[in-house]
Formats: sequence, C-alpha cells, structure tokens
Amino acid sequence: MDWRHAHLNRIIARTVKLHHSLVQQMLSEFDLHPGQPPLLLALGRQDGRSQNELAQELRITPATLTMMVKRMEKNGLLVRRTDPQDLRVSRVSLTDKGRQALSAAREALEKLEEAAFVGFAPEEKELLRSLMLRVYENLAACEQAMQPSPPS
Repeated sequence: MDWRHAHLNRIIARTVKLHHSLVQQMLSEFDLHPGQPPLLLALGRQDGRSQNELAQELRITPATLTMMVKRMEKNGLLVRRTDPQDLRVSRVSLTDKGRQALSAAREALEKLEEAAFVGFAPEEKELLRSLMLRVYENLAACEQAMQPSPPS
C-alpha cells in the first residue's frame, strides 16, 4: 500500500499496532500478553497501587485488570495483597521477576524510540510530540463531550 496518501487515523492505528507487536516480541522471554507492559510501567511509577486505581489509569475495566493481574501473578510478575487499612482493597506489587520485566520493558521502549526516530532532528521530534499531544487532547475532549450528563 502507498502510505503517503493514507488517512492519518489509519497511519496512527497501524503505527500503534506495529509498536505493540515489537514490544511483545522484545519482551517474549517474560511471557507477557498484550496490554501487560503498560501495567508494569504503571507499577514502576508507583508500586502497591489498588486494582481500581490501576484500572482507571490504564483505561480498562476492573474485570479486565483482574484477569490481567491473575495471569501476571501466575507468571510470577506480580503479587496481590489485601490493604491492611481496608480489607476490600487489593494492592498490586511487582515481584523481583516483575521488576526485571519492567526494566526490560523500559529498555525495549527506549530502543524502539531510538529506532522510530532515526534521521529525525531534535526539533522534528519535539514538533511531532507537540502535535500528537494536541491530537490526544482533542480526542480526550471528544470523549468527554460524549459522556452522559449526570442526572439533575
């Protein structure tokens, strides 16, 4: 296909899909499934978070997060513990193997960023970052406008 005339939506979607595929390949030794690297990264920013907090940040349902956590716990990447102050809350933390996977994920993302921007001048990278943030903000505003209004 000649991508020079493709719609931007298609280019963005294909780029994201290819990026996810490459991340999966680079992290295959950890038996990670699609969607799991963002959970590792979220826990890398703040370990020991509640499942609800994580689901909100990752923009997935609590049920989806629960399945993801169970699978990653089975693979030895995470551990769940009941919050001592609130027994209804499960806190999720990385294990040593999970921290190794997190380190590998960060390294893979760094390598992919380097590969993606070969031949780009620093100001071109910054311009693209700025433009993509604007696209994101526009779509976030669209999503917000689509949310049902609270009952009066």
